[in-house]
Amino acid sequence: MSVKEIIEKRRAYRSLQPFEVTKELIEDLVYCASLAPSCMNNQPWRFVFVHDRNLLEQILSVMPKGNQWAKNAGMIIAIFSKKDMDCVLEDNREYFLFDVGMATAFLILRATELGIVAHPIAGYDPVKVKEILGIPQEMVLIALVIVGKKSEEISPLLSEKQILAEKQRPERLPFEKIAFINRYSSGE
Repeated sequence: MSVKEIIEKRRAYRSLQPFEVTKELIEDLVYCASLAPSCMNNQPWRFVFVHDRNLLEQILSVMPKGNQWAKNAGMIIAIFSKKDMDCVLEDNREYFLFDVGMATAFLILRATELGIVAHPIAGYDPVKVKEILGIPQEMVLIALVIVGKKSEEISPLLSEKQILAEKQRPERLPFEKIAFINRYSSGE
């Protein structure tokens, strides 16, 4: 499968089923994430791979109702970093979020290639998740990635909007809204 095919195949499905999480899988995902570029090769990304059922339940307990579909995940990956682990340029650009995002994208694409759904979310209580996982308070918990096998059955935990997104890829903005040639134009 080409990289483009993997990108096109990647979807943020919510109807999941658990799967066996192995040390080899985690090492493979970490290896692929670690190959992402970063400012001055700082590699500011940090991950906690959670597949212990008790810990998964604790994390689920601090998620809003709209993310309860994650209960069928086989694993949740906590992704975190902090500003001083990466470049902060003279104009105050903080690169850590960009670099961690690239590493996370590499991880998600590798999971997709392996036939696994890796769905990043922002809906959770970051303070409580950090407490549950022992992540230091000074770290920024950037995202959780919900990992599972895609279920052919639509989860009964999904809202109508989520069910629609399961059935067809949500619409993407057209080229003219996101890309510009040579100079930015507001299109007005």
